Amino acid sequence: MRVGFIGLGSQGGPMARAIVEAGIPTTLWARRAASLEPYADTAAKTAGSPAELAADCDIVCLCVIGDDDIRELCEGEQGLLAHMKPGGVIVIHSTVHPNTCRELAEAAAQKQVSVLDAPVSGGGPAVEIKQLLVMVGGEEADLEKCRPVFETYADPIVHLGPVGAGQVSKILNNLLFSANLGSAMSLLALGEELGVERTKMCEVLSRGSGTSKALGSIAAFGGTLDRLAPIAGALLQKDVRLAADLAARADAKEGTVFTVADTALEHMDHPR
Repeated sequence: MRVGFIGLGSQGGPMARAIVEAGIPTTLWARRAASLEPYADTAAKTAGSPAELAADCDIVCLCVIGDDDIRELCEGEQGLLAHMKPGGVIVIHSTVHPNTCRELAEAAAQKQVSVLDAPVSGGGPAVEIKQLLVMVGGEEADLEKCRPVFETYADPIVHLGPVGAGQVSKILNNLLFSANLGSAMSLLALGEELGVERTKMCEVLSRGSGTSKALGSIAAFGGTLDRLAPIAGALLQKDVRLAADLAARADAKEGTVFTVADTALEHMDHPR
């Protein structure tokens, strides 16, 4: 089994390295040569193009930014689908619209290639201790084929249903994280109005029943979202918009979670 990996950023880079260090034959491709330099001292091979990588691999993992990136890599005469062997699996670790994964899965089936949508949560630190959360949508048999790869960086690996289910779960997770950011910021502002200094309130909440990962992120950056916004603002804006689209397509009410998530996006100057 040879694995291909595309998307060597802050999330995908540690994942690719974990696969390589586990001894699984791995091929990498990146648009910029500089992205491949950290792997020069490893056993990883490099490909000259996505097509070359696809022809060499049984499983190809994608950890790129958005839907357009997925389509660009997979479609066309030089795309992954045109060059993967029958029985191959494309794994989408990116957070994108579920329909992008479903449409790709339909096209891939014509080539006897499978698709798993497998967005992740936990970041680079979770990869280091092999505790990245992977949320999987797709066929059980395809998950079992990929499980040895996922286990190099993930625990738990949660199978949620057909293709698209992983993305729905990840998008809702990020919606709630955004809402938790918004509610924490509202609470800290209230605390200041009542005479409790912001960093002290963060210290209390971090050790109390009101704590959350979102509160921890705010506390780590001094009680505001000013330093988190450049890192996460645009990504959370994208995910809240995706969640709103899913709700609209299902004719479901947005509810309080969106109201509070919007508070966080406004604090980060990335309104929905």
